[in-house]
Amino acid sequence: MVGRRWAGVILRELLRGTTRFRQIGDAIPGITDKLLSERLKRFESEGIVERSVIPTTPVTIEYRLTEKGRALEAAVRELSAWAETWLPAR
Repeated sequence: MVGRRWAGVILRELLRGTTRFRQIGDAIPGITDKLLSERLKRFESEGIVERSVIPTTPVTIEYRLTEKGRALEAAVRELSAWAETWLPAR
């Protein structure tokens, strides 16, 4: 699940703290809303991400990592460091 396309980048964005869907999408050039939505739903079903609906006008939806999700921090940071060193810039 964590090795799927865009998953690591999404997790890296969520490690920054509570955020909204659009903020995640804007931080990841090239990801579609559909794919982002699928990944977030999968993370939520696996207990990695918590989704909160705040009853404002318009409704605000926030995403945050659960304890289980935060436990992935070291792995995500190491993979990010590896990618920055070895993968070509796009």
